[in-house]
Amino acid sequence: MCVESLGTFLKSRRDRVTPAEIGLPSYGTSRRVPGLRREELAQLAGVSAGYYTRLEQGQAETASDQVLDALARVLRLDPVETAHLHNLARQSAKPGLGEPPREEPHPRVLTLLESLGEAMPAVVLGRRGDVLAWNRTGHALVAEHVPFEAPRNPQDPQGRPSVPRMFFLDPHTRAMYRNWPDLAKVHVAYLRLTAGRYPTDARLAGLIGELTMNSVDFAAMWATGDVSDCTTGTMHLQHPAVGAVSVDYQVWLQPDSPDHRVEIYTPNDATSADALRVLHQQSGRDDEPESAAA
Repeated sequence: MCVESLGTFLKSRRDRVTPAEIGLPSYGTSRRVPGLRREELAQLAGVSAGYYTRLEQGQAETASDQVLDALARVLRLDPVETAHLHNLARQSAKPGLGEPPREEPHPRVLTLLESLGEAMPAVVLGRRGDVLAWNRTGHALVAEHVPFEAPRNPQDPQGRPSVPRMFFLDPHTRAMYRNWPDLAKVHVAYLRLTAGRYPTDARLAGLIGELTMNSVDFAAMWATGDVSDCTTGTMHLQHPAVGAVSVDYQVWLQPDSPDHRVEIYTPNDATSADALRVLHQQSGRDDEPESAAA
């Protein structure tokens, strides 16, 4: 079972485009749909109304790239949304859900993480937002209430910290982010993009189902149909240890493992830079008992 169908996504995008935006006359009559009618979209995309209806209802064969690009043009989809549309169109040829292999960070990613040192917070994330690795300062910044060793537990592959799960189901995490609504929308939109890329990932489908059932906010954001990539942004935190912190994050993609992302956090003001230095010092002290025990 797919998390999202092509028809569901097409309808959500059709609903947000008004006739006036694309120059269609409305003649002052009332409309029963918030956006374009099926026949209007079909005409503008150069396909028959019957074919488009079957496509939206999941009764047509997979659409050609030319048809999908025409629909994307009329619906004013951006490049990420267009890629998602193509991913969804290919889902009908996919088998059912299956258990994915355990994700492991590539050795070169771990070498990169080590080379960054501890002064710069960094986290390695898998396709579902699971933490695959982090340095001490990255851990202290985003999830100090979670055991540092949690991503490395080989006995419990599902015990890795899940950033989306923490964002929506962990009160501690939610309270820490001053711009939580904006960041939450990014997490939901990126999960939708990932679900289109990996429609057979049972663990991803389970995560989306869990969040939909247990978080009203997630369910409402998921219902919007928004999809986007996650590459850069700003996090405003009220950190329990160092107070107000504002950092920019940027994502480094890995050619050898494109599902995995290295998120790097840099301060965007002097106060935040001082706070990160304190976190660095505190995380270093936390490591001293382990070194002494060794």
